[in-house]
Amino acid sequence: MARPRQFDEERVLHAVRDQFWDAGYAATSLEDVMRVSGLGKGSLYAAFGDKHQLFLRALRSYTDAGHGYLRAVLDSAPRALDGLRAFVMAPVSEPGGAAPRRGCLMANSTCELAAADPEVLAEARRTYEATTALVAECVVRAQGEGDVPADADPIEMARALLAAQQGLVFMGRTGLNIDELTATGRSLAAQLLPGA
Repeated sequence: MARPRQFDEERVLHAVRDQFWDAGYAATSLEDVMRVSGLGKGSLYAAFGDKHQLFLRALRSYTDAGHGYLRAVLDSAPRALDGLRAFVMAPVSEPGGAAPRRGCLMANSTCELAAADPEVLAEARRTYEATTALVAECVVRAQGEGDVPADADPIEMARALLAAQQGLVFMGRTGLNIDELTATGRSLAAQLLPGA
């Protein structure tokens, strides 16, 4: 009979996710994973499989949580246009301005691995399609509120907003000054969101 797990799986995924986020996949060793998780090799393999499978689980957990948060932000905005603006500005809205240097785990992982790893590429596509769908729903709401032209294609606009937001993520990784990054985000939002 198998013994019950003696650890908090979500805590382990969170710790491992942060390790991959800070160092990247290739630079994270199995020893790093064992250190941050507090688990031995046997426990890790039994619970999560190999390093790659653990990485994919951590990445999926990250993106699923991000989509839940995005839906809450978009749905709670007084006007849909406010939610769309918040989406574009998300990379520079963290208190203290430290988040832009860290970037987005999905964007970082896509840059590092998608060309050679079909599973990461599939996860990236799933993630960005889901993000696009959520933002497009908000665009439709903004159209109903009269803040976005009725003839705008919601999917196309959502992809443009996602591209702008991810551009801010990338620029943040380069160390661009937070004030300049914020000004760039405001300019993007003003150009892409009529009335913003």
